[in-house]
Amino acid sequence: MKTYYTLFLLFCMMGGAFAQNSLLQSGPMVGYSAYREALIWVQTTEEANVKIGYFAEGEVERFTTPQQATEDQDFIVKLFPSEVEYGKTYSYKLYINEVYVERPYPLEFHIQELWQWRKDPPDFSFAIGSCAYVNEPKDDRPNKPYGGQYEIFESIRSKDPDFMVWLGDNIYLREPDFLTERGIRHRNRYSRALPELQALLGSVHHYAIWDDHDYGPNDSDRSYVHKHYAEKAFNDYWGNLNTNATGEGGITSHFLWNDVEFFLLDDRYFRDSNRSRAKDKKYLGDAQVDWLIQALTTSRAPFKIVCIGGQVVSNAAVYENMATYPAAQQRLFDRIAEEKIEGVLFMSGDRHHTEISKMERQDAYPLIDITCSPLTSGTHRPRDEKNTRQVKDKTFYDRNFGIVKVKGKRTNRVLTLTIFNTEGEEQWTYEIKASELRYEKR
Repeated sequence: MKTYYTLFLLFCMMGGAFAQNSLLQSGPMVGYSAYREALIWVQTTEEANVKIGYFAEGEVERFTTPQQATEDQDFIVKLFPSEVEYGKTYSYKLYINEVYVERPYPLEFHIQELWQWRKDPPDFSFAIGSCAYVNEPKDDRPNKPYGGQYEIFESIRSKDPDFMVWLGDNIYLREPDFLTERGIRHRNRYSRALPELQALLGSVHHYAIWDDHDYGPNDSDRSYVHKHYAEKAFNDYWGNLNTNATGEGGITSHFLWNDVEFFLLDDRYFRDSNRSRAKDKKYLGDAQVDWLIQALTTSRAPFKIVCIGGQVVSNAAVYENMATYPAAQQRLFDRIAEEKIEGVLFMSGDRHHTEISKMERQDAYPLIDITCSPLTSGTHRPRDEKNTRQVKDKTFYDRNFGIVKVKGKRTNRVLTLTIFNTEGEEQWTYEIKASELRYEKR
């Protein structure tokens, strides 16, 4: 009789665990990392009570305050482990309705190290990529699927980056999505639940910007009437440290990792129409440019990485490059020069190929733009777009991602980009020394 009772209890426990697995829509995803807390994002399929338990090696498990997933928030909860110590890595467990939900891959987050006034900044690495299309046949255009090779996300995870910066076009809104908030949220929910993505979400910190396909219709601008819905969905589905840096809406934000600062820009919310004939049409909007210049001027980081959906430095006036807004492009370059801001480096997406653009400047260091695209969406064949600033032999036209490593002593930091194909095979590298992004001493 005792044996039957034990088997009955085991069956009940297994049944309970299976039931809680069925309540998990997607995640957990690790969002930002700070010094006193991190963010863990979870989405369930229905109302449920959610928490995580977390622990460093050799420590007892601590728990976040439980949160209730509700329909009006898309069953999304954000949890904040805060009993943490600088520089430690924590494993964590997911609990739904007080039942442990096991994941078949590691779950962990990292708390940033307090190095200032104590030592050289730690070395670190991060992943970059853009243009992630997840097929949904009933909504997609006919014929050949546009997305594919989702195994790229496991290739990224295998490189063990500390975090990833998503450079826009992360979900690809489609025709059934544009007209309603429900449609926008459907696309976010569907794309986030991709099975091949879950392991990467669970152990690598994630930051994001958007481009037109996260924001609204193709080539959309500040006239898009549902941009507030898109903004709310973006902030709900991502775990950036802050948002709306201008105070006037949009997803402009900022974060710091060790000694490098990241300025996450919004190239849609304030943008004038591509078809506008105005000579001074806006690309980023005056308020955002003012914020950016002030933030860059304040920063003392050796690398000030400006992340934006569209290419900035390329002089090929095609598609939605900033070169198609020549007055706005030149004004941004002029303001960086006027303030003699050192260490500026651009990173962009959008283009469905990867390339590096480099603009030489008189009496100043060159401006460099690393464009990395696509992750899983379609590609195009090489073509001459008349970008005279393209760095020779630093292009790639298949699906790919980048890993950026920052190393060296505080006064001699070096950034190295390596581009990998879908399978994680190295294609080429490119090195930038912080000393090369400074003005000459006179």
